[in-house]
Amino acid sequence: MTHLDPPGGHGRPAVPSADATAALARCVSVEPAKFAAAHWGHTPLLSRATELPDPSGFTDLLSPADADELLSRRGLRTPFLRVARDGQLVPAARWTGGGGAGAEIGDQVLDERILEQYAAGATLVLQGLHRIWPPLVDFARDLGLALNQPLQINAYLTPAGSQGFATHYDTHDVFVLQVDGRKHWRIHPPVLPDPLEKQPWGGRADEVGATAQGPAALDVVLAPGDALYLPRGWLHSAQAQDASSLHLTVGIRALTRYALVEELLTLAAEDQRLRASLPFGTDVADPDAIEPELTETVEALRDWLLRADPSAVAARLRQRAWPAARPAPIRPLAQAEALAALDPDSQVALRPGLRWQLVPHSSDMVALRLFDRTITLPADCEPAARAVLSGTVTRVGDLPGLPDDADRVTLARRLLREAVLVPV
Repeated sequence: MTHLDPPGGHGRPAVPSADATAALARCVSVEPAKFAAAHWGHTPLLSRATELPDPSGFTDLLSPADADELLSRRGLRTPFLRVARDGQLVPAARWTGGGGAGAEIGDQVLDERILEQYAAGATLVLQGLHRIWPPLVDFARDLGLALNQPLQINAYLTPAGSQGFATHYDTHDVFVLQVDGRKHWRIHPPVLPDPLEKQPWGGRADEVGATAQGPAALDVVLAPGDALYLPRGWLHSAQAQDASSLHLTVGIRALTRYALVEELLTLAAEDQRLRASLPFGTDVADPDAIEPELTETVEALRDWLLRADPSAVAARLRQRAWPAARPAPIRPLAQAEALAALDPDSQVALRPGLRWQLVPHSSDMVALRLFDRTITLPADCEPAARAVLSGTVTRVGDLPGLPDDADRVTLARRLLREAVLVPV
């Protein structure tokens, strides 16, 4: 799970950064290699606070006071909050409204109504915190780099004795990080191993309910600082104990082999045999009529798959995966000031978390592929661009392969303006 490309080739460092390694170590009590081999996608892993590097817990990421800040003073809007009670979502109209003069939009979280819901036993789910709460923005980026997967982070605030959701499964892997209070978790084996996003638990509610009545694979109370890894598909329910509970759920949106199948089928449209119409008059409801067409189609598909180009598949997967994980935020005003002051002695570096590929584009141009666009550069900029993107050079005046400092500053300015580089 930490198979890394050579430096400079595909936009990943040669080794995981210290921050990325530390982020994963906060979530699991075993070495990354053992986690990958024994647990990733297979079995749950309980990690007690005393087994993790920082037994003080996760309040630096989001504390109860931070949650109050978000709920009361940050102008939070839907869908960054959900409210659940008795296993059902409470309609947003019951806890949202306008924010007063100059902020009349009616989907804003109203703190007095949130108090009413929470005091009555509702669970509050703060969503998308990897986009709006700075410590979790950084943590999600670092953990995502360690796993090489896009992440989402939600927080669950549950009153004492309450349970927000009935037994269910998720269609993505999760890390549960217990921040405050204690929560009782009951974990059962999957009714559908490795479910896809289009296979939610609601379609198997009877199986889920029946399995939940049987013996639990893991029956545990999480205390502050404890962490729990759950592969997708594992059934779970959680109930706060004698005090309110706050935990973070890190959802790992990993691509699957089925994603490869989807992209292969999309590319298979290039094959004329697979685009051919069924014979005139074919009764598609008749298995005997369909059988010879199915046989020929399977043969044509097999022939095409044997010739499938891994580069074409990788290009399509890149378009799915890269936009799902944003790089580190930039500061537009500070970036603009750095642009204005740029000179050969300026220090610049790759924007943290930014994925990139530098590939030939034409005889005299190279293409820099990013998560949201492709930039073209003169081919003679390739050595300098690769050096600064891979981190081997940070001083603008040291960029290799360009004739003078004016050209080096021009390239650095272009990459700063495109938010590829940031000032150091």
